[in-house]
Amino acid sequence: MKEIDVKSHVLVPPHIKLSEEEKEKILKKYNATEKELPKIKKNDPAIKDLNVKEGDVIEIKRKVLTTGEEYSYYRVVV
Repeated sequence: MKEIDVKSHVLVPPHIKLSEEEKEKILKKYNATEKELPKIKKNDPAIKDLNVKEGDVIEIKRKVLTTGEEYSYYRVVV
């Protein structure tokens, strides 16, 4: 069976694994803990090639189709 690369699909935004320094900066910026962030499963197809472990933070960059503005969303790997 052929495996589909979901990351190349037009509706899947870029997913980026943050460094520990970037992670701490984001948690401090939003005055949040890891437990308060939304979750993303370790086996999610969009992050399977990022070599993630539990507790890593993923940045998802979504673009608004009507305005072209880009927003970042954050998820913690569980």
